[in-house]
Amino acid sequence: MKTGPLNLIKTVFLPALLLAGMLAGTQAVAEPVTPIAEADRPAISIIIDDLGNLRDRDLRAIRLPWAITYAFLPHTPHARELANLANRLNKEVMLHLPMEAMERNRLGPGGLTLDMTRQQLLHQLRDDIAAVPHLAGINNHMGSLLTQNLGYMRWLMQALDKHDKLYFVDSYTTKASVAIQAANENWVPNIRRDVFLDNDRDPAKIRAELRRTVRLARKYGIALAIGHPYPETLEVLEQELPRLAAEGIDILPVSQLLDKHMQRFRTWRAFLSSP
Repeated sequence: MKTGPLNLIKTVFLPALLLAGMLAGTQAVAEPVTPIAEADRPAISIIIDDLGNLRDRDLRAIRLPWAITYAFLPHTPHARELANLANRLNKEVMLHLPMEAMERNRLGPGGLTLDMTRQQLLHQLRDDIAAVPHLAGINNHMGSLLTQNLGYMRWLMQALDKHDKLYFVDSYTTKASVAIQAANENWVPNIRRDVFLDNDRDPAKIRAELRRTVRLARKYGIALAIGHPYPETLEVLEQELPRLAAEGIDILPVSQLLDKHMQRFRTWRAFLSSP
C-alpha cells in the first residue's frame, strides 16, 4: 500500500450512502441493527466474492453473524434468492461484475469484454445490475485486462454515475488498474481492496492475511479485505471475528467504510486549507 496522504484516504469524493430497506423476519440469526462506525476505532470491511452458484456453501457465508458484505455473480442459479436473504439479515449486497482477464479465464454469464462496443457494454451492465437485487455497490470479478483500459472504465463509471446509490470497489487484480481514476473522474464513490484473504487456502495463511488487514486498519484507520466462500476461509472468520470485535476492531459494511473515507477526506482538505 502506498503511504502518500491522498492514497491513505483513497480519494473518495462523495459521501457514502446509507443502507436502505433493511428487512426483518427470517429464521436465521441476524444482528438486530447494522453496526455504526466509531470515529476513533480502527475499522475493516470484508467482502465475500463469487456467491450465487452453490447454495449450501453460500448460505454458510451469509449466516456469518457480522456485517460482512456479499458480492454475487450475476445470472447465477441462486444469486437472487441469496441476495434477498442477505438483505433480510441486514447484510450489504454487491454485484460481483465479471470483467475480462489477461489469463483468458472463463468469465461466466454477464461478462464485460474488450470486444464489446459501448452500447453492448452498457446493455450488459444494465442486465447484470438487474440480476441481483438490493445492490449497494459493485466490484470486479477478475478484470485484470479490462480494468487497465481507461476508455472502458470511463464507460462503466459514466453509467454508474447515473446509479447514484452504487459505489465501486476495485478488487485490484492488476497494479495497472485505472478503475479508481475513472471512478473519481465521474464522481462514483470508490475504494480499493487492500488484502486478499485466501489466495492460499491454508487456514494459517488466511489467518495471517486477516491479521495483516487488522494491522493496516490500526495504522491507517481502515482496511478492506476480499475473500471467498471456501470452507477454510469461513472457518477462520468464524473463529477470528469475535476476537477482533473484542479487540476493538469495527467490522463494517463497505458503505460505512466509504463514509469513514469521506470523513478523512474532509479532514485532509481542512488541513490543506488552514493558514
